[in-house]
Amino acid sequence: MNSAKRGFASDNNAGVHPDILKAIVNANSGHAIAYGGDFYTEQAIEKFKKYFGAHVSAYFVFLGTAANVLSLKALTNSYHAVICADTAHIHTDECGAPEKFTGCTLITVPAVNGKITPDEIKKHLHGFGFEHHAQPKVISITQSTEMGTVYLPQEIKALANLAHEHEMYLHVDGARIANAAVSLGISFKEMITDNDVDILSFGGTKNGLMYGEAIIFLKEGLDENFKYYRKQGMQLASKMRFIAAQFLGYFENELWRKNAEHANHMAKLLAREIATIKEITITQPVQANGVFAIVPKEIIPILQQEFFFYMWNEETNEVRWMTAWDTQEVDIREFVKLIKSSLSLNI
Repeated sequence: MNSAKRGFASDNNAGVHPDILKAIVNANSGHAIAYGGDFYTEQAIEKFKKYFGAHVSAYFVFLGTAANVLSLKALTNSYHAVICADTAHIHTDECGAPEKFTGCTLITVPAVNGKITPDEIKKHLHGFGFEHHAQPKVISITQSTEMGTVYLPQEIKALANLAHEHEMYLHVDGARIANAAVSLGISFKEMITDNDVDILSFGGTKNGLMYGEAIIFLKEGLDENFKYYRKQGMQLASKMRFIAAQFLGYFENELWRKNAEHANHMAKLLAREIATIKEITITQPVQANGVFAIVPKEIIPILQQEFFFYMWNEETNEVRWMTAWDTQEVDIREFVKLIKSSLSLNI
């Protein structure tokens, strides 16, 4: 496959939005105090306060895995357990980093369309105070989910209530938080702060940034020792202004919203086109920027040669198609055309 060609493998594969590049260039003037003592970092933190509440604190890191792992580290000791979906990124795609860095046990529960429910979690809320049992301390969910679905605000609130009833915390992996907010048609505050979330991994890389994520503490005091964890986790950027400046560009004129709206719209378009092909079955509600489908096995390699994407479940021939801020309608038209021609050749 031509490496410059837009495919459907991941929104990570997309380039950097021109406005983000411009923000980086604008920050590349003169000297600035290192390690976050600069104007750009100060202003970016103020932006997060605007979007989530004046009481929150924000810390920048390089990677999504780091944002998740350090969030969990801030809330736990090594004898604790983190409850998450069996499809959660912290369980399936972070190479054991959460367990290695925190020492915690990950307890997975079955997800339905990517989401977990209080009833499934309650089965694991036992053994409190019993020294032979890892102590449940955090419920971690992903918004939007790994399956491209979205938690409703009342579902997040129910999980937060359950966590707090048991002196636990609710963590949200928001790698695609913008896509979820656009899908729901609500603000970040309405989705996260107002539903009593404790800590959020706020993603930007998948929605137009070059690199960089933020960890948002939504309750005062939770970040008491976080600056040490970030340093130990090798995520304290010396030239932090270049992460922070990206978020300034991201929030300027609500670029985050425009990018996410476009990516979500492209996923809906792809789903509508695919729905007309009887040989393919869409398996999940298309609520954000992902389309999951069962595809005839024999055409998958043909499609991947032209528009690369990943298998999701090789046993069932389920694939994942992700759209991004730079996906174009022509990409979808050409992809659908290729699917139809490949099917006709394999009849």
